[in-house]
Amino acid sequence: MRVKHAEQVPAEPVAIEGATGVRMRRLIHEAEGAPNFYMRQFLLAPGGCTPSHAHAWEHEVYVLSGSGAVVAPDGQTPIGPGDCVYVAPMDLHQFLNTGQEELRFLCLVPKG
Repeated sequence: MRVKHAEQVPAEPVAIEGATGVRMRRLIHEAEGAPNFYMRQFLLAPGGCTPSHAHAWEHEVYVLSGSGAVVAPDGQTPIGPGDCVYVAPMDLHQFLNTGQEELRFLCLVPKG
């Protein structure tokens, strides 16, 4: 078992085309020997966004703080602390910070 505080993990800028004001902490991943799932924390600055994208794996999101929206082809859905988001494989999606403070959320993905 390994225990650490999220603030001990460096928040690295996300340098992917279409990402604006996004940093990510790799909280649990291969360095901890996680065999199946990885946990990441995303931090979006006010006005920040992830790129609109889709991928072959599902992921789950849990909003920790701030306010924002998740964007899908059929529109935007507001999100805030305590909200859970399931993104199915190949679903086009994007996260936006619509508030005045940092939007923080956990993202769980399959290994790889």
